[in-house]
Amino acid sequence: MGVVKADAYGHGAIEISRILCKEGARWLAVSSVDEGVALRRAGIDCRILVMAGVMPWERDAIREFRLTPAVHSVGDLSFFNDSAEPIDVHLKIDTGMNRLGTHAAVSEIAAAMKAHPGVRIEGLMTHFASAADFASGQTDEQIARFNDVAAELGKCGIRAPLIHCASTNAIAYGRAGLTQTLVRPGHAIYGYVSPARGDAPASSVNVAPALSWKARIVAIKHLAPGSRIGYGGSFVAAAPMRIAILAAGYADGISHRLSNKGKVIAGGRLAPIVGTVSMDLTTIDVTQSPHLRPGDEATLLGREGDVSLDAQQIARTAGTISYNVLCGISARVRRFYVE
Repeated sequence: MGVVKADAYGHGAIEISRILCKEGARWLAVSSVDEGVALRRAGIDCRILVMAGVMPWERDAIREFRLTPAVHSVGDLSFFNDSAEPIDVHLKIDTGMNRLGTHAAVSEIAAAMKAHPGVRIEGLMTHFASAADFASGQTDEQIARFNDVAAELGKCGIRAPLIHCASTNAIAYGRAGLTQTLVRPGHAIYGYVSPARGDAPASSVNVAPALSWKARIVAIKHLAPGSRIGYGGSFVAAAPMRIAILAAGYADGISHRLSNKGKVIAGGRLAPIVGTVSMDLTTIDVTQSPHLRPGDEATLLGREGDVSLDAQQIARTAGTISYNVLCGISARVRRFYVE
């Protein structure tokens, strides 16, 4: 089940979904009904799981566009019950993350299923809070809880053909005891596995970033010592400088937190961001790259020769996570796909 929510983590959900289906993925996962509908309207035909819930006014769209809802409470079963047109759902068990998923006892789930014959549990799922953290016992506790619920439901005659709880980190680090017939890679599809903590095995997933992000230089300027750069004059040139202004800013996804501390790649070398990142523009120091001219490209994320910047490096500088960096690349940034 390829996870393509949040516009495929900023990569473009429609194109990525087409590639995944072509490569044999039987399922895709989205967050919302709207995301699922957009894929169907683009001609994506494989199964689609809506993971983050369905609003009352979206129930008809679930059936119309052949989407499969994740159910997070026994009350949701009545919401989807229709004996004339039974529907398959995936029941999510909250095993300790305390976000979405039911805490209901197995007896309650079994009683609700008996009372709602128009709903079939096709899948049983959970989600791990800290699968890459081997210094914590939380994931082992969640696995044990999930397996206990699955076994008890089986004794009640509820046996879902699809069992899934592993996303990228649980897959990569081979968490033991995962009874599953489906996995949900997301971050790994786009070339990332979160660094592990504690006494962890080596990642079994060997991936490289799928996305490079570039912006054009729109102007070059020479500054005298003492010149202030950008809003608030937050950077002051200590020596003569050559700066380049890039046609990208925080509205495109360059984090404002990278002001005066982030870097991009320009002319095959790292170039510091100087001054405050603006909505549409970012200024970089290209004193060491005198050959650069307006119209040349700078790499915001990716590689030039032996120099690279990935989303995890950028995230550490910005004080965030790589998911946020990728998902933050806005829709106005044009995507080009190369096979």
